Amino acid sequence: MIHVEHLAKRFNKFQAVSDITFDAADGQVYGLLGPNGAGKTTTLRIISTMLEPNQGTATVGGYDIRHQKAQVRANLGVLVENAGLYKHLTARECLRYIGNLHGLRGTPLEKRIDALTDELGMESFINRRTDGFSRGMTRKVVIAMALVHDPPNVILDEPTAALDVVSTRAIRDLIHRLKNDGRCVILSTHLMDEVERLCDQVGIIHRGTIMASGTPAELAQSTASNDLETAFVRIIGERALMDEALREAEAERK
Repeated sequence: MIHVEHLAKRFNKFQAVSDITFDAADGQVYGLLGPNGAGKTTTLRIISTMLEPNQGTATVGGYDIRHQKAQVRANLGVLVENAGLYKHLTARECLRYIGNLHGLRGTPLEKRIDALTDELGMESFINRRTDGFSRGMTRKVVIAMALVHDPPNVILDEPTAALDVVSTRAIRDLIHRLKNDGRCVILSTHLMDEVERLCDQVGIIHRGTIMASGTPAELAQSTASNDLETAFVRIIGERALMDEALREAEAERK
């Protein structure tokens, strides 16, 4: 389980995250949605201990991101949107290197790599150097790198971005398996149909704050929408109107 409580992060004068609170449960997929610049990536980087929050905290499997970073990293697999590979290594060597960083060695590590190779359909390129890999091949390897230590909690930031239909389906099937295995999964994506297919709970983030949360069906119902995409636009649109009204009121006071 991942518990996030009143996270805030400022970069100089820019408030990237204002007040983020949510729970992502074991055996569920939690979708974090928002427009570009909403604070999604900053929030995920804080949870994964890449950034230190100015306020608030989070726990991953009961371990605090501020004071138990090593335990958090051991219990968390993270796929970032711009993840890449070591071009001079084979796919297997990339996985082996990450496994070593997590303290895995020898036969247990090789069995884990073989299992991921089979699960993600990487048999044809697992022993090839990664230089020249397609987008789909690269994505499969970096996802395997996030999962090689068999973490109970997983963060996936845009896992199917720019992938073809076959690769997209393979990644979505993997997310279903992670959920069915009882893992906690946080999924950040711009693809609304993907959220409706995969996510049990959704949090809509805008300007560093969770604006609405619930199941996809609940969000649609609360905004009198036929689908999640329409609900998302209406929720974000209402906030934009509120922000504009506040700016006008502030201008009048001045």
